[in-house]
Amino acid sequence: MGIFSKPKKQQDSKSANTQEQVFLGENFDVRMKWFKDTFQKSDDITFHELTANQTRCGIVFLQCMVDQQLFDDQVLKYIVSPNFASSRKELFHKLLDLKSISTMCASILTDIREATDLVLDGKIIIFFEGDSRMLAIPLTSVEKRAVGETANENVIRGPREAFVEDIHTNITMIRRKIKSPDLKMEQLQIGKYTKTKVMIGYIEGLCKEELITEVKQRINQIDIDGVLGSSYLEECIDNFPLSPFPQSQKTERPDVAAASLLEGRVVIFVDGTPIPLLLPVTMYMFLQSAEDYYQRYFLSSFIRLLRYAYLVVSLLFPSFYIAITTFHPEMIPTTLLISVAASRDNVPFPGLVEAFIMEIAFEGLREAGIRTPKAIGQAIGILGALVIGQSAVQAGIVSAPMVIIVSLTGIASFIIPAYDFAFTIRLLRFPIMILAGSFGIFGLMIGCILIYIHVVNLHSFGVPYLSPTAPLRPNDLKDVFIRAPWWLMKRRPSFVGSSDSNRLTIKKSISEGDED
Repeated sequence: MGIFSKPKKQQDSKSANTQEQVFLGENFDVRMKWFKDTFQKSDDITFHELTANQTRCGIVFLQCMVDQQLFDDQVLKYIVSPNFASSRKELFHKLLDLKSISTMCASILTDIREATDLVLDGKIIIFFEGDSRMLAIPLTSVEKRAVGETANENVIRGPREAFVEDIHTNITMIRRKIKSPDLKMEQLQIGKYTKTKVMIGYIEGLCKEELITEVKQRINQIDIDGVLGSSYLEECIDNFPLSPFPQSQKTERPDVAAASLLEGRVVIFVDGTPIPLLLPVTMYMFLQSAEDYYQRYFLSSFIRLLRYAYLVVSLLFPSFYIAITTFHPEMIPTTLLISVAASRDNVPFPGLVEAFIMEIAFEGLREAGIRTPKAIGQAIGILGALVIGQSAVQAGIVSAPMVIIVSLTGIASFIIPAYDFAFTIRLLRFPIMILAGSFGIFGLMIGCILIYIHVVNLHSFGVPYLSPTAPLRPNDLKDVFIRAPWWLMKRRPSFVGSSDSNRLTIKKSISEGDED
């Protein structure tokens, strides 16, 4: 398992993430001093010292994360009321009996360090003199983005909702789709300073226990200052961190995450990011789109085969053009060879340098279109395609066929649904171009063989990266190169190792038809 197989490192990280509990007893002044010393120079922390029924009461909360008006109306007015409780001992019990508090999922605690963490999480901490217990009331009021449409995984017939940055909203969207008590959500906390919530979701009985244990073990081994996105965890839990190929799937669609859970996979949610991680993953999953499962199976199969064809185009087309024009011109038909030679007559650069100039210029235009405001991003793409390309051809810097080759290659890379996998293909295009420009078709084949050797040795949490083709599992090929109809995909993918392989049962055979 690589760097994650060292038990000593696991033990060290666990001890670093464990905080010792602190109990300060019933003394009011000691507890209030703890809070003030802990949050000194933090002007956004509010400290209230009140007298309720001749009993000192302390209230601590974070101003920007608490609905203070609701707290005043639902809780505070009862605390300061002289008729609320008849004695100090009755005060805490009366407060818990309030209908407003009982519906807020309030919690009781005695650990002052835990109370400090809850203040930073947006809870209101209330404690009384002579009582070691503290009450944490969740009245969090934080601005968050509303659920909207997906930005990168658009579909025609499927749902339009997308994950947001709030982890509880994301889990709610999953719970709405999978209404089963077997859907488990285990919470972890990562980050010395950020204390980021991480939820590990899986369906008990479908997901292998070994996979769940391995995921939790790798996450618990991470000792980091802060986690601001799921990519922080992704790089720390990969089996092969030096590989350019992604080893976990990302999505912003709740339906894709729910489908992964139903296959027996694990979903990792990270608070503050709308993109969870799906584990394990195979290479073929990056060529699947949510749209495949909302269209008729023969339409989806055609589009999926088209993606595989354009995957080859995106990876090898420029290299193939460089190889045949530089080393193997006899492979080109005579008429086409004359046309290509005439277009390259005034170009001062060899094919490899010409391809590098165009590819780097295309990547620069792509990045500029992403980073610029949306109002002018499209204009940059049009400007680069029409003006710069045409001007470069007229100036004799590049040939017209090379512009066509690079443009078609760029379009092919956009067809790949997964952005990180498409980026890997774009990155591998450059070393293959160098091999093709140095050794021709032989160099191109050497590059393909090296990539295949690397990919066939990759694993994602114990699952071979090329599964179900290597090793071959014929029953799992129904949803790889094509998408078979739902009534034929009766079993879950076997490479996930789910204990319950049956996914679909049809009481009446489709082939029987309707005899009425």
